[in-house]
Amino acid sequence: MQITNMPSGPLAVNTYYVLDEKTGKGFIVDPGGWNEQMKNHIMSTGADLEYVILTHGHADHILGVQALLKDFPGAKVVAHEKESEMLMDSSFNMSAQFGQPVSISPDLKVKEGDTLTVGSLELKFFFTPGHSPGGMCVYIEEENVLFSGDTLFQSSIGRTDFPGCSFSALAESIHTKLWPLPDETAVYPGHMGPTNIGFEKGHNPFV
Repeated sequence: MQITNMPSGPLAVNTYYVLDEKTGKGFIVDPGGWNEQMKNHIMSTGADLEYVILTHGHADHILGVQALLKDFPGAKVVAHEKESEMLMDSSFNMSAQFGQPVSISPDLKVKEGDTLTVGSLELKFFFTPGHSPGGMCVYIEEENVLFSGDTLFQSSIGRTDFPGCSFSALAESIHTKLWPLPDETAVYPGHMGPTNIGFEKGHNPFV
């Protein structure tokens, strides 16, 4: 499995392009923006881009979706079923405040414990509300990798002062869904650098 971080959008969100080298299938996590360089990189790998996975619906994670789909119209948008309202409402998802109002209707709405196969990779979805009502993380057990969105950062966590946020819900999500994972699980967050579960359990001051 090959992971490429392509920071994008107005807040330089970590946009991950994941390629299953065994099958040539791929997916993108949280396209906060989109540009020719990102398009060319994906095309250079010869991948079949199957999915655009949104860990949550805030503007900085979704502003690139529509342009991406113009270049890769076969890709399907995946989000948690409880994030649909935010994704459809440009005020709620704050894209209107960025001057780029976006409404997105996911092609595939998932829930806690659902899985999705991309090539030889099995993706498992964890419902981790708190930073947003339908926030989720994406876990690939075979590769020991977690895409945490804005649920968990390196020595930090996502903000909980936006509409629909809850610190107690976020803390519970982290303790019940993420801490049980193996300590060596690599964490690829929506902002800042990568980390791992063991380090965060021992050092994250917020949870």
